[in-house]
Amino acid sequence: MPSPPSSAPAESGLILRARDVTKVYRTGAESVTALRSIDLTVPRGQLVSVMGPSGSGKTTLLNCLSGLDDVDTGSIEVDGIDITRMTDSARTRHRAASMGFIFQAFNLIPVFSAVENVELPLLLARRPAKEARAAATLTLERVGLGHRLGHHPSELSGGEQQRVAIARALAGSPAIVWADEPTGNLDSETAGTVMGLLHELHGDGLTVLLVTHDETIGATAQRRVVVRDGQVVGDELL
Repeated sequence: MPSPPSSAPAESGLILRARDVTKVYRTGAESVTALRSIDLTVPRGQLVSVMGPSGSGKTTLLNCLSGLDDVDTGSIEVDGIDITRMTDSARTRHRAASMGFIFQAFNLIPVFSAVENVELPLLLARRPAKEARAAATLTLERVGLGHRLGHHPSELSGGEQQRVAIARALAGSPAIVWADEPTGNLDSETAGTVMGLLHELHGDGLTVLLVTHDETIGATAQRRVVVRDGQVVGDELL
């Protein structure tokens, strides 16, 4: 049985601390080491871009740091809690309570309206229905979609769909937001609008870890982490 997770306060204002994180994918007799002894810390309130060539391990790193994937070795503390020592169900609850996710493909539910897509994670986290609807509405208004509450994804532009996804990530007031290629499906103008929104939210104190292959977008972060062959080979403040 897993040991109880640590609940000590995050060290020195850190929102994320990863130590010696290794991830191996196994298929039959074959194994591929996707992450190799990763050490990484992120202060609360920082905007970090994670960059590297295709297949370098960027998305795997995000998935492991957020607890979407298990790791083979190492420890990962998010908001002072070691998620590698949690059960799957406890880690799922921790993600719902403390994290937000933005994906390249938006991952919106087609039959749900914008406000229903945003309130769904809150309902799954057992927030009262009236409270979840109010939070979803307020967050959509914050990202400029107060006039689109009842529209379905097919009735929204790509940029509007991504703003719904951002609202969904923010509605639960997360400690950290993980964004995996959030502008990958958008034209350059719309991508700029979405990144402007993320920077505005970061200016309000949001911590963001952003995976991107776009050098221009990566350069707008406060800090750039470069991953190659499953290792961190660069880490600099911008």
